[in-house]
Amino acid sequence: MDNYFEPADRHRIVITGLGLVTPLGVGKDEFSRRLFAGDCAIDTVQAFDTGAVTSHLGAEVHDFAPRDFISVKNLRRMDRISLMTTAAARLAFEDAGIVINSENRDRIGMILGTAFGATDVSVSFAGTLMGEGPASVNPILVPNTVMNAPAGHASIELGFRGVNTTVTHFAVSAETAVAYAVSEIRRGVADVILAGGVDILSKFYYESLTKFRGLSPSDGGPEGARPFDVARNGYVAGEGCGILCLESLSHAQDRGARIYCEITGAGLGSSRTTPTGWPQDTEGIKRTFTKALRNTGMQLADITAVMAAANGSRVLDQVEARAYDELFSSGGHKPFITSVKGAIGESFSGGGIRACALALSVEKGWLPPVIGLSAPLMTMNYVTGEKKITTMDQAVLAGISFGGTYAYLILSSRKT
Repeated sequence: MDNYFEPADRHRIVITGLGLVTPLGVGKDEFSRRLFAGDCAIDTVQAFDTGAVTSHLGAEVHDFAPRDFISVKNLRRMDRISLMTTAAARLAFEDAGIVINSENRDRIGMILGTAFGATDVSVSFAGTLMGEGPASVNPILVPNTVMNAPAGHASIELGFRGVNTTVTHFAVSAETAVAYAVSEIRRGVADVILAGGVDILSKFYYESLTKFRGLSPSDGGPEGARPFDVARNGYVAGEGCGILCLESLSHAQDRGARIYCEITGAGLGSSRTTPTGWPQDTEGIKRTFTKALRNTGMQLADITAVMAAANGSRVLDQVEARAYDELFSSGGHKPFITSVKGAIGESFSGGGIRACALALSVEKGWLPPVIGLSAPLMTMNYVTGEKKITTMDQAVLAGISFGGTYAYLILSSRKT
């Protein structure tokens, strides 16, 4: 599956709707306002006690009212991750102007990425099962322990009956889901597919990350998210859901839809590392970046901006910065580099939120600043201080995961 994109005479895939439930706000408008204003959603964790560990910060979703998006009948059946997913899916449909009915419901689907799923429900289920026995388990919990529960709940609530798949691919789950959705629309499996990612913060998940020494301050110093900064010392955990509404260009034009941008390239790759380690060398990043350019008709010099995967990790940020320096050094062209993880933390399936952010960036010609960056690694065109205003014909979304997996997407302003 090296190539997700056929030559130009095949269907072109565009983004027509954005659905967001994030630490920076619920809905496209609030998220966009705060993102480009340079706001930071990282604060002391409120949902659970962090006293037993050395980290205390997180990027949590607040001011989210599920009743605004979900029927009372289905509300009580959903856990938190499903509530976020269903709300984001509804927002994406509304933004795209799609009304589901008997004529189109079988051609509308969802491909969702989630790295860890409903860790809160799984822990509750396991605790009751082991402590009190099967007879004491709440039956409503059982279906919510499976990874596909959020996508399933969304389809039941919203009424679409097309392809319904969940991708679990570590920290590139959402980016992989988008690439998969593009492939399925091109194959004619569906007319419209919602694609993106969701993950949540839970006490078990948060404390587990500290055991792996991933969260700031993993090696001392002040706690915080500092992507690409020399003083970085780990990432801050985040949560949320970002959903893109994808369809072919011809389908979008036929119904007169607003188009944010086009997805013109994608590449998946891997390299050797430990199951919980970030990649140690630049070759996998460069190889996957180049693969994403394949069949797009573009060169490295055509790339205006990269929304990086950098999250404040000692290893990840160093390797990613070095890879881009090596990629772009020979031609003299260096794209603008940004990362939103200093504002929304690292949720591992946050590629859905970041894809929405990049789609807004391409449409508006604005790039959000890297929050927490004051002493940059290497000499790069980092966006700092305030948003960068520039024409963005082509921009890249970088997905890099522990375990050595990569997923890169290319978003283009070309719409005709």
